[in-house]
Amino acid sequence: MMETVKIAPAKETTTVPVARKKRKWTADHWLATAFLAPSVVLIFLFVYGFIGWTGYVSVSNWNSLVPDWSFAGLKNYQYLFQDFRFQADLRNTIVFTVLFIAVVIVLGQLLAILLDQKLRGESLFRNIFFFPMALSFVVTGVVWQWLFNPSTGVNLFLKPLGLDSKWYTDTTILGGFQWGKIEFGIPLAMIAVMVAAVWQMTGFAVAMYLAGLRAIPDEVREAARMDGATELQLYWKIILPLLRPITVSVIIIMAHISLKIFDLIYAMTGPGANFVTDVPGVYMFETTFRGNYYANGAAIAIVMLLSVAIFIVPYLISSRKGES
Repeated sequence: MMETVKIAPAKETTTVPVARKKRKWTADHWLATAFLAPSVVLIFLFVYGFIGWTGYVSVSNWNSLVPDWSFAGLKNYQYLFQDFRFQADLRNTIVFTVLFIAVVIVLGQLLAILLDQKLRGESLFRNIFFFPMALSFVVTGVVWQWLFNPSTGVNLFLKPLGLDSKWYTDTTILGGFQWGKIEFGIPLAMIAVMVAAVWQMTGFAVAMYLAGLRAIPDEVREAARMDGATELQLYWKIILPLLRPITVSVIIIMAHISLKIFDLIYAMTGPGANFVTDVPGVYMFETTFRGNYYANGAAIAIVMLLSVAIFIVPYLISSRKGES
């Protein structure tokens, strides 16, 4: 005979919500709030307040010395994106940003790996690489303007070899094709500007990558070598992937610098012939403070702000998610 087994129904369990205790504010909390409150107010007033004011001016008709607050809609933005100079500025900014970031990352990784080999005189080489960061972009622009001057500088050594160049005065566009009112391609003059910017900012990438390399335990390298990995495989498949967060940080910081660059271009080349070295920062300065087209200048500033936000905001969001 088969025995029947009765299964008792499971008892329902009810969860009782636990009331959270309200944290009492102590004197330290109030003191910290009192210290932070003025800073928060000033930030909202002089940062976000001025951003809002710039956005308001960008949709007005204030394009003369006499303020005109009448609503213009997106007329100023439409004018910009149909303007030959602004289209050239966008091309130059894209080319400069891509080349600048790529070269800084490659040189930064290469030099950091060489410094990580514990060479003799490492501190001397490290200081040489880090020194340009102490200079302002204005000083860098003046120095490299002389170095890349077609009639002086490095051309004095290149001319006997037949390799002299026009450098930042060259109006040639490599791989150009028609895009709107301009020829889209790589302006040769921007390469000279990119070299100056790379010279100054590579030290920052070297410092970041060197700190990352020093943070990787030696056991990781030894384990890879014991498994038969060559030095090339060790760096390509293990070390560089571990440095990916640093690479992302370098990209964000360098993109922020390149998208809003002004002083290096202004001191080194200016807008250039046919605007081959012009950037939105220079255009905004001349439009606003020399042409008195305040609404157009504010529109350029908002476009620059949005271009920087495209890189910064996703990075901040991902950082917040990583912390939580």
